[in-house]
Amino acid sequence: MILIAGPCVIESRDTLLRIAEALVPLAERQDTTFYFKASFDKANRTSLESFRGPGLQEGLKLLEEVKTSFGYRILTDIHESFQATPTAEVADVLQIPAFLCRQTDLLVAAAQTPAVVNIKKGQFMVPSDMRYSVLKVLKTRGYERVDYETSLKAGVWLTERGSTFGYGNLVVDMRSLAIMRQFAPVVFDATHSVQMPGQNGKTGGDRRFVPILARAAGAAGVDGFFFETHFDPDSALSDGPNMIRLEDLPPLVDQLAKIGEIVA
Repeated sequence: MILIAGPCVIESRDTLLRIAEALVPLAERQDTTFYFKASFDKANRTSLESFRGPGLQEGLKLLEEVKTSFGYRILTDIHESFQATPTAEVADVLQIPAFLCRQTDLLVAAAQTPAVVNIKKGQFMVPSDMRYSVLKVLKTRGYERVDYETSLKAGVWLTERGSTFGYGNLVVDMRSLAIMRQFAPVVFDATHSVQMPGQNGKTGGDRRFVPILARAAGAAGVDGFFFETHFDPDSALSDGPNMIRLEDLPPLVDQLAKIGEIVA
């Protein structure tokens, strides 16, 4: 089971390392492949005044420190093509943000690195159309077929994070997991799926529903899970309302592992 966890954004070195240290027990599980996630720049915040992070150069230094100190695999997102190469020198997985999932130059630039490419399904996308985003990466890497086994071999993932209809909420159609899993390994982003966009210039959320959606996705059958987490989500500088508390994550992962055994 792929397990991706960490804060939404790099708030500070102390906060980053504190969260990284708290995740050690999950990283040491024998039934998961753990990736530490944090963003060096949140380039698609609702408001110009919202906190974005330390930026590419300083952010990569901090992520490299986490990687060196804890031995974690690193996942982080990129927003522009020029970020792909330097980011791949630190990160094991380059994540393509949902709003940019069809951005050809960004997908190609990510595919030209040795990193795994994790494409988040756009909130506006038909699940079956994600095959074309996958194919952009696969063709860049010398593959012509779009199917699960090819993407697994080529290092391409898809991530579901809900669909929006423009009215301040997201809905997860569990059928999308099976549809997209025809094309690539699928990760379920349980925390972004409970976002509530359009809350007076910010994105809100309701973390109460994270375990419910995660368990449902596990029962539907996925390859992994994505959780943004924090020791104090209510004080977090980005995505606090939908982040899960650090202490609530281990028991949920236990449940998901058991569900995975049944589904398998």
